[in-house]
Amino acid sequence: MKDLKLKIPLIGDKHYNGSKKYKLLEGDSNQLIKNLDDSQFDLIITSPPYNIGKEYEVKSSIEDYLKTQEILIIDLVRVLSDKGSICWQVGNYVNKGEVFPLDIFYYNIFIKYGLKLRNRIIWHFGHGLHASKRFSGRYETILWFTKNDNYIFNLDNVRIPSKYPGKRHFKGLKKGELSGNPKGKNPTDIWEIIVNDWEKELWNIPNVKANHPEKTNHPCQFPIELAERCILALTNENSWILDPYAGVGSTIIAALKNQRNAIGLEKEKTYIDTGINRINDLFEGKLKFRAINKPIHKPSLTDKVSTYPSEWLNN
Repeated sequence: MKDLKLKIPLIGDKHYNGSKKYKLLEGDSNQLIKNLDDSQFDLIITSPPYNIGKEYEVKSSIEDYLKTQEILIIDLVRVLSDKGSICWQVGNYVNKGEVFPLDIFYYNIFIKYGLKLRNRIIWHFGHGLHASKRFSGRYETILWFTKNDNYIFNLDNVRIPSKYPGKRHFKGLKKGELSGNPKGKNPTDIWEIIVNDWEKELWNIPNVKANHPEKTNHPCQFPIELAERCILALTNENSWILDPYAGVGSTIIAALKNQRNAIGLEKEKTYIDTGINRINDLFEGKLKFRAINKPIHKPSLTDKVSTYPSEWLNN
């Protein structure tokens, strides 16, 4: 793949371990992307604004919000390589108590421009805001689209341990032979936090809250591990990866950790500064992050937070 071409000044144009490069650009994504050449990225992965009034967005009608996003998506398809993928991680837009599932709206936009949906991945997590007039939301969605049928997919990079590694065929020509793959099995399309004995079979990825080692000043930060799993499966070493809403640089960090190159677009300078500091900490071996595949902490039944308080027992 040809080297990345840009027509604008760079922020954080550095090398990691002497070879892997990243570029972090400040400004509006819809404008910055005009400076990127066609077919340069093997993966575009991001979590766009949800139109819920966070500090980095201006809340508008769902119709106006989607029109603005469609303008960007046209360019994202343009800069995506022929073997490339887009991973679009979204939650819900809520207006006056009514829920609008953003993945459903986005699906129609992406297929309008010729992309094909390969998976609708459910990322389930155990913590979040508690609702009072509906069930509390505990999941978001990653839409994985490809540009063509011949796309990069490195399944072996993300296999998980088999539930029954000793299982054998019980009939037919392969009777008595092991039926599983020694490298593990294909992960489910539910990436979940669970608390039972089979936790290693699902992709356990906690969301970034106050006690998470990666927590920064960004209010809707996604975990490095979430980007890593997509990067490992959907790109090759030396691929270029784009995050059009880079935030505090989690995608860039995930790319550099795994011998890929990355570029991020971000309009909020405070997040860029935080992102560059995190990337520099990565260079120096000081960055705190949750290791990929690390088991989820399960409190003991004797822990204080796991026992019913006396006030509840007496009622």
